[in-house]
Amino acid sequence: MPEILNMQNICKSYYMGQEELEVLHNVNLTINSGEFLSILGPSGSGKTTMMNIIGCLDVPTTGKYILSGNDIEDLNESELAKVRNKEIGFVFQNFQLLPRMNALQNVELPLIYSGLTSAERKRRAREILERIGLADKIKNLPSQLSGGQQQRVAIARALVTEPTILLADEPTGALDQKTGAQVMELFEEINKDGRTIIMITHDNNIAKHAKRVVKILDGYLSEQEGDEQ
Repeated sequence: MPEILNMQNICKSYYMGQEELEVLHNVNLTINSGEFLSILGPSGSGKTTMMNIIGCLDVPTTGKYILSGNDIEDLNESELAKVRNKEIGFVFQNFQLLPRMNALQNVELPLIYSGLTSAERKRRAREILERIGLADKIKNLPSQLSGGQQQRVAIARALVTEPTILLADEPTGALDQKTGAQVMELFEEINKDGRTIIMITHDNNIAKHAKRVVKILDGYLSEQEGDEQ
């Protein structure tokens, strides 16, 4: 499968006053198209910083990051925004749905700047909601949906632009165990359809749903085979 993400010796530092705090240390990671990868680590391990760099929400201090052939270091903020919109579909722990928009409108939102007609945007949003089992909920507001349904809407919103990577940050963190398991089954189905998924989690049981797991601890990344977890 073709390589879609390559991180080479990525370091990330922040300054707290005069003190430099290095959060990521020489991270190397390659991901091929169609993979389902978990980045597993406890709070404070550097996994959120890692996610922000993967999602082009932040840039490394040093090192090289190639995403779908684009050297991220060479891109300005406008170009980064285009990469985020085209390449990355974000799924957040707390769904981040707009409360006054129904499910269809929330899913349609990322397509507004795509140049598609309103009818085409609605068609694509409706189609993906049907695919994930929410055909009867398209007119519901987020407050009229369960947590699991809200997360499904959020996943549909992330997928509607047909991104290269689905990037999920603690996607079951706000859900009960049963609902979380259902969401993970949905991720597995999406991955079987060929979508590349990168999931950030602190939960070893959730991480095991991925085909490949890397661990992050104190800013250092290490590979771990699935059957060794």
